[in-house]
Amino acid sequence: MSTTSSTTTSPTPEPGGPVEGAFRSARLIQNESTTEIPVHLLFRDDPVPVPVPAPPAPVGRRRGAGEEPRLRRPVAAKPKPLPEVDPELTERRAGVVPGAVGVLAGACGVAGCALTSWWAGVTPSLADDVLGLPASAGAGLGPAQWAAYAGSLALALFGFGGLARGRTGRAWVLGLFGRYRGTVRRTGLMWVNPLLLRRRVDVRLRHWRSEPMPAADGNGVALRAVTLVVWRVRDTARATLGIEDHETYLRECVEAALARVPVDPPGAARGAADASGDALTRLVAADVTPVGLEVFSVRPVRVEYAPEVAAAMHRRRIAALDARQRASVLTSVVDSVEDTVTRLTTRGLVELDDYDRKVLVRDLTVAFCAGRGDLGP
Repeated sequence: MSTTSSTTTSPTPEPGGPVEGAFRSARLIQNESTTEIPVHLLFRDDPVPVPVPAPPAPVGRRRGAGEEPRLRRPVAAKPKPLPEVDPELTERRAGVVPGAVGVLAGACGVAGCALTSWWAGVTPSLADDVLGLPASAGAGLGPAQWAAYAGSLALALFGFGGLARGRTGRAWVLGLFGRYRGTVRRTGLMWVNPLLLRRRVDVRLRHWRSEPMPAADGNGVALRAVTLVVWRVRDTARATLGIEDHETYLRECVEAALARVPVDPPGAARGAADASGDALTRLVAADVTPVGLEVFSVRPVRVEYAPEVAAAMHRRRIAALDARQRASVLTSVVDSVEDTVTRLTTRGLVELDDYDRKVLVRDLTVAFCAGRGDLGP
């Protein structure tokens, strides 16, 4: 069996012949289009490429995550913490003795002075007769007598001069030549070294009602706020020696907190006022802790608009209340008119076309508004 292969070749068209025109009219693609390119564009010199700088690499892009690059946001500088008070300045107990010891020492000093006077023979005879003492020796005022006088007088001064009375809720901060020596929180009669400098500090739970202080709400409207602060002195050493005046410092901290925390304007909800009070308490407590104070609560008890904006905000509140009242009355009138028209038509009392319905609605609306008398012109 033989296989015959034949190759079919397309006829070569002659120039200018009919076959050439037919061949040229045939296109391989139906929507093919041909555009002529000018010859001078094929042989022109290519311009020198201008180097273009590459865009900066994005910051913070995850590798292989396929996410868009994220730009680095500027980080706000954190506020510096308050300077710490001297760490060695911490409250500690001071050594004291019962007051009976001081009374006994003072009495011994007075008795020593009397005996020295009798020994020197300077006591009058009448005193000897009254006290029942034997006749004085009459040794005179010599060095021994003066030394006895000095010792007895010093004992009496130290004994009676060191007596102190401790009261409940009060403490004594003791210092010697500018150095902290301890704190006394005992009550009753006690004896303290009379050479020590004493400073009385109130350690009871205290409350302070401030004067109107400048504040602002969430929109920046100027306010005047009166706050109630409940606090006490926790560390007497830091509160007395670590700062000049802890009460003035507390006042300044409350004023600074009001400048940072927005206070709710008059007439705000109760929950919002509690939230602003909690924020004020946290800020003030963090500021006064380094100086030995403890703040339990900072609450705005009265908030009012500042004098420069009080008149404008009062008019705004009145306008808002009036608009709310008008909207409420209008809604009630519309509901009443709708209910009246619906009942008339559903019960078959009247048959209304569109024109009659509009007229009835208009008349009822005017009647209800005139009867209420709440809507102005």
